[in-house]
Amino acid sequence: MKRLARAILTACMAGSLILTLVAAVQIAMSDSLAPLRERTAEEIVAVTDAMMARAATPERMTELIESRLAAEPRNWATLTALRDAATEQGVALPPDLVAAYDRAKAEDGSLANMAGDCAACAWDIAKCSLSTAMVCKLPILVTPVEDVRGVVKAGWDYLAGSDVDEVDLGLSIVGLGATALILFTGGTSETLKLGASAAKLARGMKILSPGIERMALTAVRTGVDWKALTRIDGSVESLTRAVRLDAFRPLADVASDFGRIGTATGPTSALHLLRYVDDAPQARQMARAAEALGPRTVARAEVLGPARLMRSTMRLSGTAWELISGLLGLIGSLTLLVIGALKGAAFRVLRRLAR
Repeated sequence: MKRLARAILTACMAGSLILTLVAAVQIAMSDSLAPLRERTAEEIVAVTDAMMARAATPERMTELIESRLAAEPRNWATLTALRDAATEQGVALPPDLVAAYDRAKAEDGSLANMAGDCAACAWDIAKCSLSTAMVCKLPILVTPVEDVRGVVKAGWDYLAGSDVDEVDLGLSIVGLGATALILFTGGTSETLKLGASAAKLARGMKILSPGIERMALTAVRTGVDWKALTRIDGSVESLTRAVRLDAFRPLADVASDFGRIGTATGPTSALHLLRYVDDAPQARQMARAAEALGPRTVARAEVLGPARLMRSTMRLSGTAWELISGLLGLIGSLTLLVIGALKGAAFRVLRRLAR
């Protein structure tokens, strides 16, 4: 029996090892067998619907809305999305919370408040809120004039020996490239320009993530000819002479994904979601979630957490499950063999001691 058990365990271990090696070789040799696969839009909706059904409890929704109402300035992109999500999930909010919500909305939406906030936002981007940025500042940022200003100012600062705002320069180059129809990605000039402008606005409001700022810095420091930059005039020829386009392609891809988020959810919601994106894979995942969920993306990012929302756009492939099952079988077989060997050694020692 011992020999039979040992033979069975050895066969299981050999089978697990072969299965694991085959899956590993397949993954290494074929991009189509990647361990993680993108979910379809329908799958993303179904998965997040199930997650929301569990997570959107009355206590959770009440807590989220109360905390957003207490913030200053209030973020009406999230407040509106959370209120809609509560209705969608059939969550009855406490009457005093509903009354506080309505009072705050009437107060912030008054004409006097909006006029004053809009004027402050137009003058100083750091004073913009999500409610005012889209109306009062974004129309200025989406113009080619703003991108040319950013590039020319960087050239002047370089010549004068002053500090250059390299993040603003990188985003201005991407925006100017979209305007000049120098497409860095397979997207459209509209999504690329919208995404670059939204990123500049988020940066001015101090809600652009450090990872995206580092991407802009890397693009500028590896892809800009500073002497040629001082002679740029906004034309395609001067831009291509001053910029190595391949260095800016990763940043442009992210900006294009930002534009996709804006197209799917609306500019205000997109500006809120940008703060959660720290690298290119996350930008792609958030864009796919936004295109699947539309305006519901904001509420699901708040209730589920942005990391869980972005992970919901991916799933393990069949090859990954095959690799995992093979590894588990291999580990289990090795563990049992080691335990058996140790038991045999212990019995032999005990027999010698008994003699």
